[in-house]
Amino acid sequence: MAEVIKNEGKIVENKEKKEDYALERVPEHYRMNWWSITNVTLGVATAMLFMQMGSLMTVSFGAVNALLAEIYATIVAGVLGIGIAYVAGKSGLNVNLMARGGGFGYIGASITSLIYALNFIMYCAIEGAIMAYAVHEYIPGIPVWALMVFFGFAVVPFNWFGVKQLDKLQKWTLPLFVILLGAGMVVAARLEPAYVGSLWGVLPEGMAVGGASLITCIGIMNGLVGIIALLISDYARFIKPSQFKMGVFMVGFVPALVCFFIMGLIGIWFGARFMQENPGIYFVQLIGIFGALFTILTQLRINITNLYSGSLSLANFFENVFRFKPGRNFWVFFTATAAVVCMLAGVLDYLGPLLTFQGVFLLAWAAIVICDAFVVKKVLKIGPNYFEYRQEYLYAWNPVGVISLIVSSVIGTMAAFGLMGSFLEAFAAFFAGILAFVLTIVLAIATRGKYYLKKEATAEMPKAN
Repeated sequence: MAEVIKNEGKIVENKEKKEDYALERVPEHYRMNWWSITNVTLGVATAMLFMQMGSLMTVSFGAVNALLAEIYATIVAGVLGIGIAYVAGKSGLNVNLMARGGGFGYIGASITSLIYALNFIMYCAIEGAIMAYAVHEYIPGIPVWALMVFFGFAVVPFNWFGVKQLDKLQKWTLPLFVILLGAGMVVAARLEPAYVGSLWGVLPEGMAVGGASLITCIGIMNGLVGIIALLISDYARFIKPSQFKMGVFMVGFVPALVCFFIMGLIGIWFGARFMQENPGIYFVQLIGIFGALFTILTQLRINITNLYSGSLSLANFFENVFRFKPGRNFWVFFTATAAVVCMLAGVLDYLGPLLTFQGVFLLAWAAIVICDAFVVKKVLKIGPNYFEYRQEYLYAWNPVGVISLIVSSVIGTMAAFGLMGSFLEAFAAFFAGILAFVLTIVLAIATRGKYYLKKEATAEMPKAN
């Protein structure tokens, strides 16, 4: 009998390692220390994309404008991240599952899950393409398409056993990342800079500090703010209750601080020294094969988290709509395959419009989740005081979240493409978030919470706030 119990326990443990609670609440026995979760999120924060944004804004619009935009992004993403981490840590759910009982209904939430998954597939493709081109720059004899296929599938084994495996991988690779980054900075500091003068004096001809230049930089950052805030929920749901306060701050704010402020500052410095926006190029020029290794390392660290979040979102979508539940590992491989297809199709050629829509959609979604948790559920006391995620207790559609998201995303996208003036063009994502927040309150009051629950759950659920 003891042997049977032991074997059953081992089966459950193995299942937990692979599935990582993709479709249900994370129980307390599976929670982790806050430093382990923060360590996983730093894989996102050290992505070369964030350094590249600092360099790009410096070269194109000036160092001071770049710095102000990075500070803005740090504050907005940090505040949203803390809010999302708080709700995820309390409920044990990620945003895909929160959306079900947070104003969308179980079919309505599938819209957000699908678009969220497509964002991560796109990011997997972008990061994989950066790796492929960096290696091709150093070893031209290997075709780019072959490198894309290789790097697209290389991350799959690193993702097989979920967040605990990610924690180990990020711990092992972080020291190497720091050493290679430091080596590049030391070599760069010894070279004659392309721009002679104060770092904060970098200002291209025709640009000014503030005004249209700063607004454009803020618009660039808005395309990235929402993804960081929402991605936090995939990891904050693992925070131990005994470490809740520290965990919420560290997991919610530190990734935003490192992504935008620290990596942004490093990017600004490199951009000013080389007047070059692509770190994949200047790192290879600085430290040769180690520069190519640095590029690969940073992109692998981000891509294993992209693959993880993408697999969770696809699992949610297909379980919601088609009741298809092959397991998270299936979706890991599917996400990698889709990313390879996107790479080969040239996703980098459409990066601008994709990031524009993503920024609007994700910031609006984050605003709805936070508004539902802290205003609708807590202040207005409309609907249940918890996030119900099980289909049998939910309506298929809840107009509160669905209408708020559609209206704010459509209007925000129109603003982002310049149809409402230059100011709203840059602040389109932020504008969409405010609009979504207000609409959520209005629609929750108008519907009186009628569509939040089809029937009350028998078992007590963790409160949303």
